[in-house]
Parts: sequence; C-alpha cells; structure tokens
Amino acid sequence: MRPIVSNLRSFLLILVSAAAVQHGANAADQLPPIPERDGVQPRNVVFILTDDHRFDAMGCAGHPFLETPNLDSIAANGTHIKNAFVTTSLCSPSRASILTGLYTHKHRVIDNNRLVPDGTLFFPQYLQRAGYDTAFVGKWHMGGHHDDPRPGFDHWVSFRGQGNYLPPGPKYTLNVNGDRVKQKGYITDELTDYAVDWLKQRSDDKPFFLYLSHKAVHSNFTPAERHQGRYAEEDLSFLPTGKELSAEKNTPRWVRDQKNSWHGIDFSYHSDKGLDYLYRRYCESVLAVDDSVGRVLQQLKDMGIHDDTLVIYMGDNGFMWGEHGLIDKRVSYEASIRVPMLMQCPNLFEGGKPIENVIGNIDVGPTILHAAGLQTPEYMDGQSFLDLPNDRDAEWRKYFLYVYYWEKNFPQTPTQFALRGDRFKYITYYGLWDTDELYDLQTDPDELNNLIHDPNYKSVAKEMENQLYSMLGDEGGMDIPMNQPRGGSNNKRWAEQGGEDAADFPKAFVVEQPLNRNAN
Repeated sequence: MRPIVSNLRSFLLILVSAAAVQHGANAADQLPPIPERDGVQPRNVVFILTDDHRFDAMGCAGHPFLETPNLDSIAANGTHIKNAFVTTSLCSPSRASILTGLYTHKHRVIDNNRLVPDGTLFFPQYLQRAGYDTAFVGKWHMGGHHDDPRPGFDHWVSFRGQGNYLPPGPKYTLNVNGDRVKQKGYITDELTDYAVDWLKQRSDDKPFFLYLSHKAVHSNFTPAERHQGRYAEEDLSFLPTGKELSAEKNTPRWVRDQKNSWHGIDFSYHSDKGLDYLYRRYCESVLAVDDSVGRVLQQLKDMGIHDDTLVIYMGDNGFMWGEHGLIDKRVSYEASIRVPMLMQCPNLFEGGKPIENVIGNIDVGPTILHAAGLQTPEYMDGQSFLDLPNDRDAEWRKYFLYVYYWEKNFPQTPTQFALRGDRFKYITYYGLWDTDELYDLQTDPDELNNLIHDPNYKSVAKEMENQLYSMLGDEGGMDIPMNQPRGGSNNKRWAEQGGEDAADFPKAFVVEQPLNRNAN
C-alpha cells in the first residue's frame, strides 16, 4: 500500500499548492477542508521559538550553572519533551517545517537564502479560518529581502533576515503591521514588549494564537546589559574538544578537517576569541530569553487564563559546543539536531513527567491545530503530540528524517541525510569521498564509536539505509535541490592550528594490498 499512499499524498500536496498560487495564499476559503475534532474546545495557544538554543542549555535539562527558572517552571507545570528534533538544523528550513508541517525536501526552503515557494500554506491560516486572532512577533527569516506581513497572521512585528540585538543605527526599523517603527533597544526585551502588549490589548471574544520568535540566542552572541559577565568565572572544563576522534575510529575525514574552520573550535567564526569566550556570551544571552518567557507566563496569569492556555517552547535548531571538535549546527549529530522543547497546559495534563518519544518540528503545527479542535491536514508529515502526556502508550513514529544540503557559503559541511531512531542513528553523505556513520545511541550517546564498518551491525545499517531512502524518496526528495550561492564563502583555515595539512582517511578506507588482482 505504500506507493498508493505516497502518490495520494503527492497529489494532495500538488493540489493544495496549485490552489493557493491561483487564488492567493491569504484567502482562507481556498484552504483545503480539514475536519474538526470531536469534543475539543478550542484553546488559546502561545508558541515561543528561540534561535540556536541547544537541548541541554536549561536548568531543568541538567546544565551545571545556567539559570532558567521560567523555562524550568514549564517543565514542572507541564512536560519536558526530551527527544525533540528538527528536520534541518538551520534557521530557515527549520522555521519552514514548523509552519508547514512538512519535511525540508517537500517545502523546499533548503537554506537561509531560499524564499518560501509561492502557494506554501502555513498552519496559522487554518486557525484564522477557525476564528482565531493570530499574531507573529519576531524573526521570520525565510528569505531576507523583506519583512512584510506573511499569510496566517492578523498582527505582525518582524525584521529583515537575522535582525540585530541592538539597533545598528538611528534609522533602523522594524515592520509593525506594515509601518516602519524604530527599534528602541535590546531585541529580546523589545519583542517581548510587543507580545505582551498584544495580549493586553486584544478582546477575549475569540481564541488567540501568539507566535513569539526570538532572534536570541544566535551569534554574534550579545547578552542584555544586565546579564553581561554573569558567567565570567564559571568553570567550562566540561566542554568537549573532539580529541577522541581519529581515523582509527573511522571518524569521517571531513569532520576532523572541519575542526580548523569557521565551524570548528580551532578557528571559530574565523576569530581567535576561543570557545570559552563564545560559550559564556551564549549562556548569558539565554538569560533574557528566560526573562521573556517569565513575562509572557505572568501576563497569562494576570489575564486569568494561564492554566487553560497551551504554551509550547522550543529552539529552531541545536548547537555544537565542542562536540566532534565543532561549533554551530548543520551536521547530523545529536547536539546539532536536538532542541529544547517544553509544553504546558495545567488544566489539560499534570506536570513534571517528561516525554521520551521522538518529536519533530514538523509536529508543532498539527499539535496546535489539535488544540484548536482541528484535525491534521492530509498532506502534512507531522502529527499531534498533544495527547502524549495523558497517553504514554500511544502509537508513535519509529524514525525521524534529517537532511542538510551543502551551502557554498559554508563549504566545509557536506550534503547529508540521517535517520534517527529510538536506538540507532544512520548518517550518509552525498558527493563525498568519506565514510558513512552508524551509532548506537544507547551505549554511545556522544556518537564517538562509528559502527558502520562493524560486520555485527551490517544488517542494522542496511535496514536503516533502506528506510531512509524510502522516506526521502517520498514526494521528490531524491531530486537534490540547489540554490545559487549568495555572499562570500567562509572557507579559510588557520595556519597556526595546522591548517595546511588535511586529515587522514578513515582506517576502513586504507588497505595494505591491492584488491583487484585481475586488472588488464
């Protein structure tokens, strides 16, 4: 039955896109019909998204010193979703998957330069049709050429591209419902002001959806003035350095080479600041985000709706801080693709019990639609996890698909596809003379022992390879999308750190004797 289902989903997706292009994506009456859920009273929803916030950078996730009392309160009053992942660990592709419920190879926003294709449907459009007030406040980023209001939102506050922590000049502006309004100060606080003000001024005759999308904690990491230097004396000896990697362990050659690069710990962002400096600034930048969460939660309390409102917090991608000798994201390793996710609605489920299921950013839209009393549209890849806190034995996915497409701007990271299961992860590369990877996440959570060449795991690797290409081949994923490069290429190495020498090939690739004895 798989080919029939796949073809039907492809057909539905084509119909949806064509209808939206022809009639205009803003027209709610052109959305495909989706059934209502029986017995679900539409709830108010707040979704808070941060940038580059890795999965364990919270007090409730066991961080040794980072103080996040407001985020921790969501875990205590609701649930910590411990295994949350993104389809692509990069700003724009991840945000597109959140808004569309689709894997990256389907929505085609493959990097930070790709515009959202005409006719793309965003789940808030369904909320509008259902009678919701909707507001977007913060970073959009899918294409940086404008910050105009996008489909699905009645209220709009945004900026072009990455935005700025502090206004870069006296004339720098935000887009507030189509008007140019000057950015006054620190962007995390200012976006929170806009979000809280919208909650205060709206009438309560309709349910609402608030999407608060922070720039923080993206580089260049800039903490609020009140938080600068908070962690200047903290011990950072726990940060990994990638010293365990080697050709003997069949660590990919490109990974070991990348240590001396824009995204490596020896030449981070082509500076000599060093890992410790950047990490302290990163942690201090998280503090204003936690303050923001606290202000939003307090406003819900002031309105008397805190316990009835669904609140979801997550990061748009993870971040490497020394794992495999790398910083930043993009790669398929856990610290890159795994994100913080917290959810609360005290009158819907009790707090303090974490969820272990593999949840994806493609599941956010279906979950929020569920809270609004709506079924998930047929063409979406995601599924609702709203019932999981009360139904721990519910059937759930076995595998989650990850993709990253090579960018000339950052040429050190190759195109890669990964399949993440409950126990194993399989990673393969496209157009690269190097080794693939297989990890047992139960016995090797740091992904240091590559099992891809171990004959005892040959069947596991083959099964996961087949499953990966089956999922990737669904609706055009086998056609590698490409973009014309924009901007410069961060392709330099630092001589002082051995930049003139390349890494050795993985051990499994090197043979002592010729293999072909019959060459003519």
